[in-house]
Order: sequence, then C-alpha cells, then structure tokens
Amino acid sequence: MKLALIRKMALVAIALTCGTATAASPTPERINELVKTRCSVCHGPTGQSSNAEFPKLAGQNADYLVRQMFNFKTLARKSTEMEKEMAGLTGNDIEGLAQYFSSQQLVPATRQDAALIEAGRNFYMTGSPERGISACVVCHGDHARGARLLPRVAGQHARYLAIQLRRFAEQSRTTDQMLMHSVASKMTEDEIWAVSYFLSGYD
Repeated sequence: MKLALIRKMALVAIALTCGTATAASPTPERINELVKTRCSVCHGPTGQSSNAEFPKLAGQNADYLVRQMFNFKTLARKSTEMEKEMAGLTGNDIEGLAQYFSSQQLVPATRQDAALIEAGRNFYMTGSPERGISACVVCHGDHARGARLLPRVAGQHARYLAIQLRRFAEQSRTTDQMLMHSVASKMTEDEIWAVSYFLSGYD
C-alpha cells in the first residue's frame, strides 16, 4: 500500500511539474513514437541496450522506471542526456514507457570466466559481514530481480553496474536507497567488478 501511494504521488508530482498530463492513457502509437524518437538510440527499441554504458530497460520493474524517470525530470538524479529526453513528457507518458519496457524480455550476457562468476556470486549472496557490507541478496532478491522500487540487476550490463556502484561509492549518485552509499563505499574494485560481471549473466 505504501509503495503504491509513493508511485501515485510521484506521478502527480510529474503532472504538476510539467502541467501537461492528461487523464487518458497514452496510445500504443504515442509510446512507440516516444521509444523511437527518444529512447531507442541509447537503450534500443526493446530496451536491450547494445552500449554497455547505457542500462538495459527490458524487464526492469515498472515502478522503478517511473521513479527514475521522475528523478531525471525533476533533476533529483543528474544526467544531461536524460534531462533533455524527459522534457515535455507527461506523467502518463512516463507510466506508459515504464510499462512498455518492463514488459520486454531482457537477454543476459554470455559469461565465460567461471572464477569471476563464483567470486561475484559469493559476494552477492553473502556480502562481507566482517567489513559491515550487507549482502546484495537482502534487497535485490535471490534472483536479483528486485521488487517494485528496487531495481532488477540480473542481466544488466556489467560495465553499467560497475559505473553505478562507483558513483554510489563517491556519492555522486544521491537518489535511491542511501544504503547503497554505505555498501559501495566499502567495496574494493575487484569486488565491484566481480559482482557486476556475475549479475550481467544472471537470469
């Protein structure tokens, strides 16, 4: 109930921010046009980004996508590219895009380094209690698919995940769970890469 209320409040805030939200849901034609003109260059037409520095959106939790687009639109999360692409979108547009990408099938990477996979799996499942690092599985789940406002990280680009962990560590990414600042800041570069590599092929 609380998460549903947060999502509703976010969409209302978007409507107030841009002042152009409509009561009707966007048509499939509208969403397809937005995907083609605003999203596909970086994220691909189905959210299966081919550039490892841009996140895959396919299969991502819809509520999480709504929250992140709202954060970009209100500049709570900084990105020159996303600020431009969010301009003029209504709350209904954002909701429609989130539902579209969430419904697409994500294709994980093919991995070959068995030792690195195992190191990443161990860190994901156990963290490092002696250093005060919580296990990733606590929030993101056994299959790394998150829940509602918590992102799916399974199948995401390893490079993108590593970049975000470093940004959390240096606190240049300030939205989302502040727990990530504490976790990422204590991780070594080897741990960041291992868990990112493991997750990139996890499904």
